[in-house]
Amino acid sequence: MDKRNAKYHLGQVVRHRKHPFRGVIFDVDPAFSNTEEWYDAIPEDSRPRKDQPFYHLLAENDESFYVAYVSEQNLVLDDSGQPLEHPDLHELFGDFREGSYPLQIHMN
Repeated sequence: MDKRNAKYHLGQVVRHRKHPFRGVIFDVDPAFSNTEEWYDAIPEDSRPRKDQPFYHLLAENDESFYVAYVSEQNLVLDDSGQPLEHPDLHELFGDFREGSYPLQIHMN
């Protein structure tokens, strides 16, 4: 079995390497686990490898809040020290401190 280690963890604030959004990680897939339709919608020259962790983010930009699915290669740690304003944050996480959000729910 191929074991993949995620670089980032639940509750950590990250930003996209190419696009102007930040988010907090609420789930991690050890490898691509979305639909082929979703993957094929990405321009071929920008498609990430499937054999890496993919992160589910409560994401935000200057215009909206949403859920994003992002490959590890396209994320970097957000070191701004600023909390996010996503309206769903407090359903999963406690208050922002020291650059991340502590989980407030029990995971299976």
